[in-house]
Amino acid sequence: MDAGDLKRATWRVAHEILERNRSTSNVVLVGLQTGGVWWAESLARAVGAAAGEPPLPVGSLDVAYYRDDIGLRPVVPSAPTDVPFPVDGAVVVLCDDVLFTGRTVRAALNAIADLGRPAAVQLAVVVDRGHRELPVRPDYVGKNLPTRRDEMVDVTPEGVVIGELDAGAGGGPGPGSALPQLNALASKGAPAPGASTPPPGGTLVPKDAMSAGNTGGAS
Repeated sequence: MDAGDLKRATWRVAHEILERNRSTSNVVLVGLQTGGVWWAESLARAVGAAAGEPPLPVGSLDVAYYRDDIGLRPVVPSAPTDVPFPVDGAVVVLCDDVLFTGRTVRAALNAIADLGRPAAVQLAVVVDRGHRELPVRPDYVGKNLPTRRDEMVDVTPEGVVIGELDAGAGGGPGPGSALPQLNALASKGAPAPGASTPPPGGTLVPKDAMSAGNTGGAS
């Protein structure tokens, strides 16, 4: 998927949200930090444009302290949670870039429950890469993308990158680890955003680099 494909997918999902909910009066979008925030903002503009209305309300949610692997790996908050509207009685559309095991979504449901009692919670993802470990199914999908567990998927507004984690001789984090950062830009002579050196224990080798950005392969 390139930038044009992502725009078309965003527009299609926006119409699906309108069709399913009939009205935007009580629909709010919440992006999961960090990769889901830009997707939520894009969808908010697209739904508003399709309905002939202003963009929908958008919030952001950091689920680091709601994950079920606390104690198994370091807890690294992504960014502050900012949900500037009540969720009680609202239709909350959770937005994320990549749906993988489903564990991030489970954490997000717990986090939303702490904020209030929505009328409904729906899930919109740019890419569903499979390999679910929990019974989680998205309501809206930009692209179903079959992958292997040892591949990493990166999604930004500029496109989608699939890369392989090369652990090297010293070994490295297993599949699904949040530690490796996609280093696709390194193949073009630039480091990945937020990382000036390859990730400890391994390097991601891009297989299908249409663009590059932040890692999004462990949701």
